[in-house]
Amino acid sequence: MESVITKKGQVTIPKAVRDHLRLQAGDRIKSFLHPDGTVVLLPKLPVQALRGIAKTGARAVTVDAMTNAVAAAASAGYRRRGPERT
Repeated sequence: MESVITKKGQVTIPKAVRDHLRLQAGDRIKSFLHPDGTVVLLPKLPVQALRGIAKTGARAVTVDAMTNAVAAAASAGYRRRGPERT
């Protein structure tokens, strides 16, 4: 697939690419330039697109409960592997 760059620097994204990325008029895209010279285009998703990604009905967890869980997991890992050596 190829596109033409206009005098204004605009490019039409081919329909097959728009369909693959589920892009519609008005959507935004992000472009990433990699060190090897390749460019990656990804749709910039609105925050609303994340709705429903987490399990519903999940119980609320307090900061203290999270801190205790992390401390327990860290100490369990310490007992298994011993102290980290630097």
